[in-house]
Amino acid sequence: MSQAKRTPGDVLRESRQKDSQTKRAKVLATLDAMKAKGEPITFTAVARAAGVSNWLVYAEGMREHIEAAMKGQAKAERRKGQAGANASAASLATDLALVREENKALREERDRLKKAVQRSLGAQLDQAGTKELTARINELLAAVERLTLERDEIRAERDELKAKLTETEDDLAAAREAGRRMLRHVNRTP
Repeated sequence: MSQAKRTPGDVLRESRQKDSQTKRAKVLATLDAMKAKGEPITFTAVARAAGVSNWLVYAEGMREHIEAAMKGQAKAERRKGQAGANASAASLATDLALVREENKALREERDRLKKAVQRSLGAQLDQAGTKELTARINELLAAVERLTLERDEIRAERDELKAKLTETEDDLAAAREAGRRMLRHVNRTP
């Protein structure tokens, strides 16, 4: 049997089908990569990352995969939030305020102890000999060093909380902007 001769239309149709399959496979691979990396999944982000048209990601057979991935991410975020994995901006602000109050209390206690030590040291100077004073001064210097280390740790924790708060505020602003873009895009799409 001889094979029927292919027409230019047949060749073009096969080429388009092959191109469509290749692009669809690329969209699915990109979607899997974005899920693995934990990148936010949107129709526009998938189209841009895969280098395909927005039309293709909304096409039947592609749209369902992307919607499922978006729902999966949303569920994962809700689970993280419910588990307390992500601290809210209000929680971070509260933690920061508590650390500031604790810092203030520690500074006041340090100053009070410093004055008490100075008074005690002054009284001991009149009574003690040089060796005793040297030992006492060394003890006091060690206490000052310990308090300084504690203060530095508290400052580092405060700075870390400030950085987390700033990052959370940036993430919130980015999420709001992405939401506005998505709404604009959805409203423009017929």
